[in-house]
Amino acid sequence: TMPNIVGSFDTGKPGHHLVLNGHMDVFPADAKAEGWTQDPWGGAIANGKIYGRGVADMKAGTSASIFTFYYLHRVREHLKGKLTLTAVSDAETFGPWGARYLMEHHPEVHGDCCLNGEPSSPLTIRFGEKGPFWVKFTLHTIGAHGAYTHLSPSATKQAARLIVDLEELTTLRPSVPIDVADALAGAAAAIDEAQGPGAKDIVQRVTLNIGVIHGGVKVNIVPGTCWFEADIRVPPGLGKEEILARIREIVARYPEATFEEINYSAPSVCDPNHEMMGILRANAKALGRPDPAPIVSLGGTDARLWRQRGIPALVHGPFPRGMAQADEHVEIEEFLHVVRMHVLSSFDYLSGSGLTK
Repeated sequence: TMPNIVGSFDTGKPGHHLVLNGHMDVFPADAKAEGWTQDPWGGAIANGKIYGRGVADMKAGTSASIFTFYYLHRVREHLKGKLTLTAVSDAETFGPWGARYLMEHHPEVHGDCCLNGEPSSPLTIRFGEKGPFWVKFTLHTIGAHGAYTHLSPSATKQAARLIVDLEELTTLRPSVPIDVADALAGAAAAIDEAQGPGAKDIVQRVTLNIGVIHGGVKVNIVPGTCWFEADIRVPPGLGKEEILARIREIVARYPEATFEEINYSAPSVCDPNHEMMGILRANAKALGRPDPAPIVSLGGTDARLWRQRGIPALVHGPFPRGMAQADEHVEIEEFLHVVRMHVLSSFDYLSGSGLTK
């Protein structure tokens, strides 16, 4: 089953409509194979941390949304407009039954702004993200005995050459609005801090990962077939057709090769100077924390679904420590900080105060 939980309340006074979004589904976990020191499904608390599969991605952020909805409902007489909570499934696979289903079939969850708590970093606020484009490539040739390599071009060798040529995709350059370019230029250090050293170098570039490859049945047989799946991440400022045009150009060099699209989600950005951005940054300062930098995410979130409809959507959550790895965890104080940020900023946005009292 793919459950989605939606809650909403209207203050009865004109104002903004804020949507809180988080997902409930998580990656699978194999404690023994992955080398966990804690039960991945136990929710252990140790050394000021909460451990478990999905704690970072994204039980902490979704919990922050739930707490925010609960707290603001208690003080709704001080608010204007409307607050909606969407806790969804089917996010990890970019599937059709979670937030995408709600956005397509329930326009009442669109709102004026979306706040999401995906694992990111308290040092950043993500106003955009790269788009994933998954493509399957297949090569068919004549097979042969392993000693008779002169009789076959080898599907695996051709695949290896094709993979090298596909790196040409990384030379494509995007064109983004000046405010987006300025925001990213001023956030290089924060991008690396939040997403790992070198992230700033690829946030505005196409990247290529060969996530799956299969070819051959025995060491002494020249493979007649090989296929692989590529995960191409497209930065804001580039579109699907530009990527496809270059793919067609590259594949045309290989008569044995064909390709098919598996999945595509467009890159997305919203205004890096949106009202909610200012509110979040002001609350970080009020809480004695560093000013979070506006950045674009390397990975995908459901926030893209709002941005793709022209609705501002911002992501502010905990560090992604151990995300999809052994001993995934979130520091308790960091989690509580995210809760405070979401509660205070949502209150300010819906009360019209613009500043936490």
